[in-house]
Amino acid sequence: LDLEQAQALRHGDGLVLEDGRVIKVLALPEPLTEVRGRDSTHLIALAYQIGNRQLEAQIEEDRILIRRDHVISDMLRGLGARVSDIEEVFEPEAGAYGHHH
Repeated sequence: LDLEQAQALRHGDGLVLEDGRVIKVLALPEPLTEVRGRDSTHLIALAYQIGNRQLEAQIEEDRILIRRDHVISDMLRGLGARVSDIEEVFEPEAGAYGHHH
């Protein structure tokens, strides 16, 4: 694939070919850790701890997804988080400089 400008492709995006056909971008699931808090305030505090360690995170309304790391999982459990190993497509937040690809 040779685009005029670099473009981030995310799960579910489509590429339109010259003949009009569309190729759908599908990301593979990867090993992740799902982090849940007691309530929204607790989840925000957990997000702070994750961000303070410069970890990529997918932040959702009721959970945070991070790449598996047993040390971080143990730390989060110690802070009262419910932590589960899962496999899903990972789409972390782009961050402050994420718009430049």
